[in-house]
Amino acid sequence: MKLLPITSLVLLSLGILPVVQAETSTKPLTLTDIMHFESLEKPVIADNGQVIAVEAAPDRGDSHGIVKNVLTGQHFTLDGGSDPLISHSGRFVAMVVKPSLLTLETSDAKAKKKLKSDMVLLDTQTGSQTRFERVKEFVFSDDGKYLAIGFEADEESKKDADGAKAVDVSTENPAKAEKPKVDKFDQGRRFTLLSLEDQTKRIDVEHVTAYVFDKDSRRLALAVNNSAEQQHQLQLVDLKTFEPSKAFESTTQQIGALALAKNGRWLAFTQGQASELPYGRSYQLSLVDLPSGKIRKIPESPEWKLNRYTSLNFSLDSERLFFGRVPQVSQQLSLAKITEEKDLFDANIVTGQRGLKVWHGDDPRIKPNEIKQYEDEQKRTYLAVLHLGSNNVVQLGDKTVPDVVMSQHKRFMLASSDLPYRKMATWAGFFQDYYLVDLNTGRKAPFLTQQPSDELPSLSGNGKYVAYYQQGNVYLYDVALGRRTNLTQSLSVSFADEDHDYPSNAPGYGFGPWLKDDSGFLVYDKYDVWQFNTESKDGFALTAGQGRAQKIQYRLEGLVDNPDAPTELAYNATVLLHGYSDKTKADGFYQATLGEAGVKTLMQGEYKLTVLGRSKDADTIVFSKERFDLFPDLYTASYNAPQNALKQTDLDKQRQAFNWSKSELIHWTNGDGKPLDGVLIKPVNYQAGKRYPVLVYYYRFMTDRLHAFPQMNINHRPNFAWYVNNGYAVFLPDIRFDIGYPGASSVQALTSGVQKLIEMGIADPAAIGLQGHSWSGYQTAFAITQTKMFKAAVAGAPVANMTSAYSGIRHGTGIARQFQYETGQSRIGASLFAAPQKYIENSPVFYADRIQTPLMIMFGDKDDAVPWEQGVEMYLAMRRAGKEVVFLQYEDEPHHLKKYPNKLDYSIRMMEYFDHYLKGKPAPAWLSQGEAYVEYKADDE
Repeated sequence: MKLLPITSLVLLSLGILPVVQAETSTKPLTLTDIMHFESLEKPVIADNGQVIAVEAAPDRGDSHGIVKNVLTGQHFTLDGGSDPLISHSGRFVAMVVKPSLLTLETSDAKAKKKLKSDMVLLDTQTGSQTRFERVKEFVFSDDGKYLAIGFEADEESKKDADGAKAVDVSTENPAKAEKPKVDKFDQGRRFTLLSLEDQTKRIDVEHVTAYVFDKDSRRLALAVNNSAEQQHQLQLVDLKTFEPSKAFESTTQQIGALALAKNGRWLAFTQGQASELPYGRSYQLSLVDLPSGKIRKIPESPEWKLNRYTSLNFSLDSERLFFGRVPQVSQQLSLAKITEEKDLFDANIVTGQRGLKVWHGDDPRIKPNEIKQYEDEQKRTYLAVLHLGSNNVVQLGDKTVPDVVMSQHKRFMLASSDLPYRKMATWAGFFQDYYLVDLNTGRKAPFLTQQPSDELPSLSGNGKYVAYYQQGNVYLYDVALGRRTNLTQSLSVSFADEDHDYPSNAPGYGFGPWLKDDSGFLVYDKYDVWQFNTESKDGFALTAGQGRAQKIQYRLEGLVDNPDAPTELAYNATVLLHGYSDKTKADGFYQATLGEAGVKTLMQGEYKLTVLGRSKDADTIVFSKERFDLFPDLYTASYNAPQNALKQTDLDKQRQAFNWSKSELIHWTNGDGKPLDGVLIKPVNYQAGKRYPVLVYYYRFMTDRLHAFPQMNINHRPNFAWYVNNGYAVFLPDIRFDIGYPGASSVQALTSGVQKLIEMGIADPAAIGLQGHSWSGYQTAFAITQTKMFKAAVAGAPVANMTSAYSGIRHGTGIARQFQYETGQSRIGASLFAAPQKYIENSPVFYADRIQTPLMIMFGDKDDAVPWEQGVEMYLAMRRAGKEVVFLQYEDEPHHLKKYPNKLDYSIRMMEYFDHYLKGKPAPAWLSQGEAYVEYKADDE
């Protein structure tokens, strides 16, 4: 079971690395230290809850794998290990071993392409490690007794596949005199099946294109396609005897997708003409009756075809097979080429070489978005179901209602379509129509129209009801009766987001799980958990209103993560709640019993708690506890008693080697009388009464980070720990926006918050710096046009001109930016044509002549969210107005810097910038006189 990623420092406490000797005094934190700091990523826990595996990754450098038995404390290190998988019992752990950073950095482009990852297998009982080279993928069987390993294509076979190497010619068999070229999609690879209980038992197979274990770990199915030799086999391996057998064999049929039924009876596969190119190949669906070995071909439909992207999935009760189909299969289009003299003057051939995209005003999607979606649309299939008992195929999705949520429901499934709203999504945001599709007939019954795409309905376990949120209320839809009931209209509590400050309808807070037999379900308001009865339609606050009374936001946590079936709770189940205090920004664990109003406190304190997961077959949960000055170590506990947790790591020792600080919550009131909160992190060795330079970092709500351990990496954000080590106070204020006036409301929050720090005697009023990126980059650029409070400012990827950005494009998705201003983050609430003055009033570029604060602008010139020309506009406006401005253009970088040299360079320059303006240090040469353009000699010259 996968857990959510967490950040960490080096795992000194586990004894995996040499322990730092205790020092009489701590040392300052440097960028080099940050580069070496590690984080714990992609942790997993065994189904029995006894073994944890995790990747320990430094900010720069090579990862290593950590494996620990949480009961005995036994631990192992896997050098270079990352992306762990763990077997059912936790006895075996497999990890990817990527090429080292040094190898990557010292290899040229051609050599890098040849570098492939390995895989290491650890036996936690014996400690033995086995390494497999050039591994592409691997997976354990569900019982954890077998390991399937798929290898990368060998270099020689890759050359054969690409036709780059001359093929062998056989004079003994003229029919095989010329081997066909094999498309990369059809190319098989080496495969190994390993018995983990007896590793002398293994099966090695060449030319494997697909494989699958069944759910009960009785069989493994393999698709073996050797197109060059015209050999195609569907093999079955009995996992008890390790004996392979052939279930199907052909010289002409390429085997595609595979699936095994849980009941052990059925093997499903697709097959298509091997001589056809895979893009345009049509496939046939077949079933193998495993007890008899007989093959049943599913009748083909004249309207629907299977293609290379068809996947197969049996329902858990083995009564249905789901698969994707398309209306037609055709080869990829190609342009006519000029091959002879007359072609030079053939208008059709010549214009066929044109480079043209036609943008039509009624296109459902604008062209950039259509292009971004093109590959996904080519891979789109429409869900169908085969009822195995009746051998009846029912088409569920189609071009009108394309999206069907595959689930274990037996009668109805949820389906949706955004087709009516694709054009209006450009300016209004994203919506869906929702349907219930009948698995027996394919009939689609609409029940919810123009629903915001992030407000998903919830279908009950037996499919009798659908719960959904709409415009402030929670509704229950009775599927059989076609009747809907507003469950919350008589309640005095709002179920809409109470902090919503966007020019759109406020969303809800989401749903909890359903109860067994569709008897009820849970739903959240801002603070409390509510339980509703589907028969009586009555509801009550499971948390007895204590959340609202005490300003604690309660949410269910630690439920079993089962991707095959949704969680359904027993009527009287005891559940774990996570509580977040709006007042203190601290967390706690609580307990409630379904059917009974009331909350029991299990643990609470001045810290942040994060539930990371729960073991599948045990009640063990894993969670972290952290503060700014306390590393988020891992704890394991019973689901019902987290207060009795066992601490599994002691990573805070790494932090203790350095100077550190603490965070605190402060309160103030802005000029309009609105109460606001913020987080203050004082400099290390803070002296009361002394004033310090302040770095303000913000976005929207920041106080939920009060107890968060700082991110120990180098990127486009200032590293808080580094700044407080260098004599800065760091301030993270909450920003609350007014619709139509995002710039002005942000300035109100910023200036009133900074004034509070000045009144507290902490901030040096002549040394206040402002840093923001993206949305807060815009706020930064705007703020300095309205106030001279800030001595220096850094704006990463800011929008400078809302009038030009309004009709820009987010290049990462190809989506137009208009909706962001009319209904989204930019909060104007109207089109450019309806409210042009608001766009001007909120655009910093129009007030560049007022600026008295030096500004450093940073953009990647391949920004995929904000057009980087927005930075150019701000730079040119300030340059024209004679203001202090410097523009850092990082080449070939997206919205957030990705290349480590650029992230490090930006971090260094940002510190130098603030040190100069806020501390009076000499300006570096790049700031005082700029840098001339230089071209460097290429490596291959």
